[in-house]
Amino acid sequence: MKLTIVGSRYFGAAALEVILKENVEILSVVVLNDEDRLAVAAREAGLPVAVQADPKVVTADMIPEGTDLIVTAHCHARIEADALAKSRLGGIGYHPSLLPRHRGMAAVEWTVKAGDAIAGGTIYHLAERMDAGAIAMQDWRFVKPGEDARSLWERALAPLGLDLMGRVIRYAIEHDSLPSKPQDEEFATAARKKDL
Repeated sequence: MKLTIVGSRYFGAAALEVILKENVEILSVVVLNDEDRLAVAAREAGLPVAVQADPKVVTADMIPEGTDLIVTAHCHARIEADALAKSRLGGIGYHPSLLPRHRGMAAVEWTVKAGDAIAGGTIYHLAERMDAGAIAMQDWRFVKPGEDARSLWERALAPLGLDLMGRVIRYAIEHDSLPSKPQDEEFATAARKKDL
């Protein structure tokens, strides 16, 4: 299984550490900038690093030929359709909510604001609409009373995302495909930062 990883910051670097333990070949690591924590970790692991020309978009020329799966980890850029088409199995990302609930960049904050007793994480297929692709795998965690977004992320949702990512990649290796279940649009909610 040949992967291209697109991401940034702590979660991107932590995901790389998890992925390096799997039976995969990493063709490229795509980052926002050359100083990003993921870029540093990738170079330390001897992996090729590519820097996005536009922080909002990942274009087809950034995805190496032969990519089986694109894995995003803390990536807010849109992976263009022609970039996804270069990957045999498409792409997956982690969203820290039980999609379709709390789609958007402020999912953890909205989990707390909404008073949800249960939080969760979803590995989903990358699609044209942000956070709207089919679900590959989900799991949940309880929210502690009085917990804020940062502690919920650090205690429960980041570790959950890393675990789910490893599980989906192992599934892809074993089955040469990805699990896929459409999201139920009836239950979709938005988690926009501007509405906090």
